[in-house]
Amino acid sequence: MRSASLATILLALATVPASASVVSIRGTELRLDGAPFIANGAAGQTRLAELKGVGATVVRTYGEDPGPVLDAAQRAGLKVIVGFWLEHPRRGFDYGNRAAVEAQLAELRRMVERYHSHPALIAWSVGNEVETELTPEQATPVWPAIEEAARLVKKIDPSHPVMAVLADTGEDKVSTLRRLAPSVDVLGINAYGDSLLTVVGRARSQGWSGPIIITELGALGQWQAGKTPWGAPLEPTSTEKADKVKAYLQVLKQNQTGALPFYWGQKQEVTPTWHSLFLPTGEWTETVQVMADIWGGHTPGDDKAPRILALHARGTASVAAGQPLDIDLKATDPDGDPLKVEWQVMAETHVKGVGGDAEPVPASFPQAIHNPGTAGVRIQGLPAGNYRVFAIVRDGRGAAAVGNVPFQVRE
Repeated sequence: MRSASLATILLALATVPASASVVSIRGTELRLDGAPFIANGAAGQTRLAELKGVGATVVRTYGEDPGPVLDAAQRAGLKVIVGFWLEHPRRGFDYGNRAAVEAQLAELRRMVERYHSHPALIAWSVGNEVETELTPEQATPVWPAIEEAARLVKKIDPSHPVMAVLADTGEDKVSTLRRLAPSVDVLGINAYGDSLLTVVGRARSQGWSGPIIITELGALGQWQAGKTPWGAPLEPTSTEKADKVKAYLQVLKQNQTGALPFYWGQKQEVTPTWHSLFLPTGEWTETVQVMADIWGGHTPGDDKAPRILALHARGTASVAAGQPLDIDLKATDPDGDPLKVEWQVMAETHVKGVGGDAEPVPASFPQAIHNPGTAGVRIQGLPAGNYRVFAIVRDGRGAAAVGNVPFQVRE
């Protein structure tokens, strides 16, 4: 791998457009106009002024046309890590098909040539978890592909560093990237759960000496979660997620490592709420407050989010068809705001996406909700199957808490 000092020289000597900032690397630091730059922020497309407000410095994209985000980020005072989507072998892309590879590189070339002078650009990111779901042998073509993409970017735009993003460190993924993709300047790692407490040390132990950014983080991945007897992963409440993320962000701040909690927006992945920092109806959840607390910013309206203290089924969460299921809830608001609770019942998803692949939103069953209140609800009248009941607790000022209980209706 190229030494950090050489990376600094190459970046510093590059011709920088007059409107752009000077981006360089010194050892483990990413530097902007000569000062250390900590890349705290999120991945997302919208609400960038609010992201800036919580104390963020960057927003990350994955591969879509970055023009609108670059412009919006510039207005908001954020920098952008512009992602290019290197297609995944697990999705059928063949890196042995040279014509397909050349077409992909041509798209990358067009993106870099078009946006390399944008003043909001701070770094390029080639690929996101391209090695996911592959054995080491199957991943063999991935690393040269990352190197070829990184080398192309640096040829066109030597003024901005290039990052590659891995799904955690694995036993030797970082060292493999370091050896086979030496044109990569910055290591991005997507990590979830308590692996975040050791992820930087594990990357360093594999020989990575340059900057590291935790490009996705969350309290718990669905692949890490416990399960019900019928196989439904147990999602933490928004309060439990916030408490976990707070601990992780504190550790990363101490390590001076940039962090991007996932996801600044809303998406369906197992549920509509697992990785979403916002609800489908737009309210923000407590992890946004944690980001503001750690990074020295503020929440929208300086509000504090409601907290769920308890949410559980009364008795068993597996009932016979026709039998009621009672759910108990205890919630509070740090500001003393009056709370309203909405209850929803959704089918358990039957689509198990991998690596964030798109999933359809499961069907809803409003007819199963009986006697809804701020302290609980009764669920009854569903056919046999697997479901979740969601409690959405709103403070009326734009913040909310959310949790769900998986349950089963037996024949």
